[in-house]
Amino acid sequence: MPLEKIKRSSLKNKIFFSITLVILLISVLIALFTRWVLISSLTSELKRRGLGIGQSIAESCRGPILTEDIPQLTSLLFDARLGERKLLIVYVYIQDKKDRVLAHTFTRPFPQGLIDANPLPPDQPHAIRLLKMTGSSVYDVAIPVLEGIYRIGNVHLGVDKNHIDQLIGKLRTTFLGFVSTVTIIFFVISHGLARYITRPISQLTRVSDEISRGNFNFSVPLENRMSGEDEVRQLASSFMNMAQRIKESQVRLQESEAKYRSLFNSGPNPIFALDQNRHRILDANPRAEAVFGYSREELIGRPFSDLGPIDDSGQQCFGGKNEEVAISKVQYAKKDGSPIHVNVHAIPARYESVDALIVATTDISEMVEKDSQLIQASKMTTLGEMSAGIAHEVNQPLNAIKMGSEFLEFMAQSGKKIPQADLLHVVAEISGQVDRAVAIIQRLRDFGRKSDFSKNQVQINDCVRSVIEIIGRQLTLQNIRLDLELSEGIAPVMAHNNRLEQVIFNLLTNARDAIVQRQESGDEDLDHCIRISSGQDNRHVRLTVSDTGVGISDTVKDRIFEAFFTTKQMGEGMGLGLSITNEIVEDYGGTIRIGSGIHGGTAFVLTFPAAG
Repeated sequence: MPLEKIKRSSLKNKIFFSITLVILLISVLIALFTRWVLISSLTSELKRRGLGIGQSIAESCRGPILTEDIPQLTSLLFDARLGERKLLIVYVYIQDKKDRVLAHTFTRPFPQGLIDANPLPPDQPHAIRLLKMTGSSVYDVAIPVLEGIYRIGNVHLGVDKNHIDQLIGKLRTTFLGFVSTVTIIFFVISHGLARYITRPISQLTRVSDEISRGNFNFSVPLENRMSGEDEVRQLASSFMNMAQRIKESQVRLQESEAKYRSLFNSGPNPIFALDQNRHRILDANPRAEAVFGYSREELIGRPFSDLGPIDDSGQQCFGGKNEEVAISKVQYAKKDGSPIHVNVHAIPARYESVDALIVATTDISEMVEKDSQLIQASKMTTLGEMSAGIAHEVNQPLNAIKMGSEFLEFMAQSGKKIPQADLLHVVAEISGQVDRAVAIIQRLRDFGRKSDFSKNQVQINDCVRSVIEIIGRQLTLQNIRLDLELSEGIAPVMAHNNRLEQVIFNLLTNARDAIVQRQESGDEDLDHCIRISSGQDNRHVRLTVSDTGVGISDTVKDRIFEAFFTTKQMGEGMGLGLSITNEIVEDYGGTIRIGSGIHGGTAFVLTFPAAG
């Protein structure tokens, strides 16, 4: 359809056809309006002339009508058509009051159809009607002939309409020529205007196509094709500025991508790009291949969970899609199954038009190993300090075993018969003391064993009891009382029992040292007590160790957890106990706070998230 073709045509053709159509429409409307005005004016003028001539004839023929002077009436009618009126007036005839034709200008017999063609009503001053005659159209003008107030006859004259038609024909030809000339002129102007408007737009379209293809190396001399500061020029200028900014942004983006790729590929730490929804590996840098032992092809598409963590500590890295998460000391596994400890930093980002997580890992296995050795050395140092109490604890079952064995030896050497009941009692006592010694040694071995960083559900009360079995006797020998206020039924925590026991052991030895220091200061009458209490507040498990020692000043509190910071005398400690304690507590997501203890002493309040 033509309308559909115009819709699919170019902007230039749309502007051209629109201007041309508007000009043609305006020209046609002007032509129709002019024709209507001219025809109305000429017709009115023709009728007025006919009425004027008719009234003149009516004034002249009153007497001849009364006397019925037919020759004079006929002469009067032919005189009315003399000169230029001959072309205007087609016929004239006069009727008496009985509508009889008295005279006419027809050279042929009078057409009888004219008598009733335009009757004159008695109360009208005139009557005009368009009649069709052979070869022409005629306005029949009827005027009454009055004598006083009486009508004595009628005058009818036919005014030729062809005169008006000829004028209108000439005007139509002239106006058609004028409209054609105007149309041609505007055709040329609209064509040029359409090209003027659409040429820069076409150039901008080509520029847009180049930009859409990623080509920013283009040059369009728009300034040479346009003058002035019209809207098209402003549009072109704005578009070129936008294109230039896009080009600069593209260059910056390429530089940024190059920097990112360089950092990604040459970074010293393993970096992974993960799909944000399914956590599958989208990309990995060469360092990740080297550290984890997989090739890049093996890593791409693999769920990140296949790499670990061995425990659940690293799952929170992917807990939220729009949150930056950092977690330390997460244990993963290499391809060969060997463990590796890393710090993990996950941040949401866009990677190759996909919502992703950029996961950067830092291998801290060597540092963890050194920390573990340091903790182990601290354990051995502490066990050395507690050797007297531990020796006493082991000597008790050994003495009982020795006494039982000496009794059996005496009875055997003397030849005396041992009653069956006494024998069973002695043997049972020796066996029980052996089990007691084995349990003490096993607890010492468990405590002294090097711990790892795995996490499982641990009851904090059980850890307290295990430590007391080791250190309790030592405290008793130093006249220090232990008060236990352990709440039953509290939730477990995610930790390693050996490392958690190390925390409790360090706090108890510090409490013991603080009490001993107060004893040495001469305050012998004060109750020497260490109180251990546990409880649960909503989703947190709390453990409090308080003492009646010398307390901690505000100045020391600010540095109490620093490594190698100590208030003890030279040779009495390295200042690592509380630093290690704080590090272990933080590894398990807990906090440690220092408060006031019993009678001016110190209280350490530990808080851990409840498991489950």
